[in-house]
Amino acid sequence: MDVVKSIPDTECGLAIGKQQAYEPFFKRRGPPRFETLEQERQHRKERLAAGFRIFAELGFSEGVAGHITARDPEFTETFWVNPFGMHFAHITVSDLIRVDCSGDVIEGTMPVNVAAFAIHHQIHAARPDVVAAAHAHSIYGKAWSAVGRLLDPITQDACAFYEDHIFFNDTRVLVTEASEAARIAGGLGAHKAAILRNHGLLTVGETVDEAVWWFISMERCCQAQFLAESVGTPLQVDPANARAARAVNGTPTAGWFQCQPLWQRILRQHPDLLE
Repeated sequence: MDVVKSIPDTECGLAIGKQQAYEPFFKRRGPPRFETLEQERQHRKERLAAGFRIFAELGFSEGVAGHITARDPEFTETFWVNPFGMHFAHITVSDLIRVDCSGDVIEGTMPVNVAAFAIHHQIHAARPDVVAAAHAHSIYGKAWSAVGRLLDPITQDACAFYEDHIFFNDTRVLVTEASEAARIAGGLGAHKAAILRNHGLLTVGETVDEAVWWFISMERCCQAQFLAESVGTPLQVDPANARAARAVNGTPTAGWFQCQPLWQRILRQHPDLLE
């Protein structure tokens, strides 16, 4: 794994040392590669359907709110997303719909959420490196989005987001227009996550697994910070060690890998998601 570029030169030795401890393992494990685009498409759709089942199990489904997308590997200006109005716990691979850059459903029969298209289209257009993006109205993410602050590096897990997430300070919480979504994409920049004011969390990744994991982890970090601040002023990891931790547990490979146990469990419990 590469050292995150924003780490100051004076701290690179610490970060490299932490990376080298895990390097032998991560050289053997990482996202799969595919011989054909059809195989890659099927893989992304399977992980996307699994992502919704995982979100449902964790209580991230609320009414019709929330969406995860996966860029199509062949028609890269289009993406796969959940049908509007279908519960996350019921979504299978065959239920997913593909949406083009005009917001038209070009594969599938169900409609797309207007907000899902607006937000995800702008993010995918602005970030060619992003394969997947995740957003849901999870309880701790919603609550923390009303606090108006970034997450602090008070745990090892939170260090993954240190200097790699933004607070999007806009009161227009219902996003339906391209200009509104473009501001979110612009605010996100090159970061992995955003706290959308009075709205919730948004995460992105180079794989579906990564985007799903960052969302789960960020939600838990919001919960941890609420708990810590309820009894006092939390201790913070110093910047050098926060950046060193991020260089290990905040990389795309680390995000992908941390999602694999969840994938294994959800597939065993819900094999029908592959239908």
